[in-house]
Order: sequence, then C-alpha cells, then structure tokens
Amino acid sequence: MVANKHFDLTVKSPGRINLIGEHIDYNGGHVLPAAINLNITIRFKKKEGNVCHVNSKVRNGFKFNIHEKLKPKSNNHWANYVLGVIHGILKLRPKQLSAFDCEIESDLPIGSGISSSAALECGITFGLNSLFNLNLSKLEQIKIAQKAEHDFVGTKCGIMDQFAVYMGQEKKVILLNCETLKYELLDANIDPYNIVLLNTNVEHKLASSEYNNRRKECERAMEIIKSKYTDYHHLAEVPIDVIKTLENELDELVLKRAAYVSEEEKRTINASIVLQNGDIIKFGELMYASHDGLSNKYDVSCPELDFLVDYSKKHNSVIGSRMMGGGFGGCTINLIHEDYIQSYIKSISVAYKDRFNLELSSFKVSLSKGVSLIN
Repeated sequence: MVANKHFDLTVKSPGRINLIGEHIDYNGGHVLPAAINLNITIRFKKKEGNVCHVNSKVRNGFKFNIHEKLKPKSNNHWANYVLGVIHGILKLRPKQLSAFDCEIESDLPIGSGISSSAALECGITFGLNSLFNLNLSKLEQIKIAQKAEHDFVGTKCGIMDQFAVYMGQEKKVILLNCETLKYELLDANIDPYNIVLLNTNVEHKLASSEYNNRRKECERAMEIIKSKYTDYHHLAEVPIDVIKTLENELDELVLKRAAYVSEEEKRTINASIVLQNGDIIKFGELMYASHDGLSNKYDVSCPELDFLVDYSKKHNSVIGSRMMGGGFGGCTINLIHEDYIQSYIKSISVAYKDRFNLELSSFKVSLSKGVSLIN
C-alpha cells in the first residue's frame, strides 16, 4: 500500500497471536507471541488550529481539542484507546503535539483475540512519535500504549500485546519475560503445518469484567503465598508444589487460578524448548494442555471455543489447538497441515453452524514485522 498523498505519513500496525502462555503476562511470566500479517492502517496529517479529527472506515469518527484536558469518552468507547495514547504522550512530551487528523482502516476482526486494541494504540503512538519527531524509545511507546488501556479503557492488561505489536519480526516468535522484559526471537519452524485462526464470531460481554476479576484473583493468591514464602514476587514463578502446600489457605477458586498460572508458565518454557528442537508434535500437545487449563482451571473459555478445540482432536491434520486471547469468545489458534487446511475449514465450519447456528470465520496467518511506516 502506498501512503495517500493527502497525508503526511502512513503507519501499518499488526495484530498479534500468542502461541502459548495465556493470561500469564500480568502474572510476571513468559509468553510466546508474534506479530501477524493482518493490520490496522493509520494515515496522519498535521493541521492548523486546535481540533483533531479521527475518522474510521468502520466506526463513527470523533474530534477533540489537543490543548484541552483529555478524559475518556463514555459514549464512544473505541475513542478511549486513541485519547489514552495522546494523554500518555503529552505526559512525557508536554506541548510537543499540535493538531492533526488521522484516518483508520483495518483488516483485523474486532473482538477476535488478536488484539486490535493494541494494534490501534501502538499505531497511534508510533505514528505521532514519527509525525512530531518526539524521539520516544520503543519501550516508552509500548508503555504509553499499555497505560492507555489501563487508564482510559479500564482493562488492566499485561504488556504482551503491545510488546508483540512493536517488536515482532517475520517468521519469528518472541519468548518474552513479562516481568523483566527480556526477550528472545525464536525461529518458528512449524513446517509442514500452518497457523490458522478460527473465529467463533462471538464476543461474550463477560470478557472485560472477568479479565479484571482474574487479575484480582491472582493478586489474592500472591498475597497469601507471599505471607508464607517471602522469596516469591510473581505468581508465575511459584512452583505447583508450593501452591499445593497452601490448599487450606487458598479458597478453591483462587487455588485453581494459581495452579493454572504455575502450570502454564512451565508449559510455555517447555514449548519454547521443543519449538527450537523442531518437535512440533510436542508443541501441539502443549497447546491442547493450555486450553484444558484455560477452560477448566482459569474458566475463561466458552462453549463455542471448547467445541472448536474438541472437534480438532478428531482430525490427524490438526496437531494443536487452543483458545487465544482474553477468552469468552474470539479465536482458536490451530496448527493444521498445509495439505488439509481448506478441507478442514470446510468440515469444521459446517459442524459449527449445525451446533451453534453461527458462521465460522477463518484466517491463515503468517508471522510479520511489527509496527512500521509505509513509504
């Protein structure tokens, strides 16, 4: 795509997948995400005056005064991602932004678990940093995008989504320690399998509130663990054997959450090792185990997601499947043999329609570079 001549610059900001390590980023553990070849495209132009216009090809646009105090717009939820970013930039670079217009278009399905919100936040941050020569570091930009979601949207997300959108590279996955932010880029050697996302096209209303509830439950578990074992600082680093010693102190629900986090952290580390060793079959087994934990211990799945994962187990062409993202809808991520992708999608789409009277969407994705300018 060529930048529109009526705009000063154009940014391409990708969605992301997470192969394994779900709900681990806010628990101080490891995740295995990657940027993908589905993107939000944002065009920017400086202008005179004080009023900025933000237009979208799929949602109602909005305007705001760049020199007035910004606050969340309760009646236009998607605007909060943009306003939160601008608020964060102005805290670090006071008076260095002036009025601008931007236009947004997207091929990311909203609510699918591939982080259209982080793509938008990072695309706005990256674009304004470039447009106004703000010299913000990548890490500063990542943290601005994350804090926008905390303070203006109200979702206390971890840093994985924004980090993957910024740091992604072609044909690489990122093994990220979400506490230290140390990371490795690993080759994604998964041939002859491809990554296919199957979108349930359901977005249950529980997703945002239950996400924050899970975070609170994990914080509660950590409070009790630290009262007995002072050397641990993050739930993901606590071994399952230690958690089991606290069965009488942790209520049943909090115990389940803590057990899932500990086990998922171990699975993610193992997954990174087997991926580097080329054992893609074992990698797929760990994906299935991850979904089982998300469904039965972390309670963030839903009937539609469980159906898609269970269906895949009956087909040798699929070696791994799990829900991806916050849960309660969105996508499953699947490793499907390249020779059987179309026949499998046709088969599971029919079965899904019969079961839920819903259409299933599918996306074959490749691993892509992070947010960038389009020349």
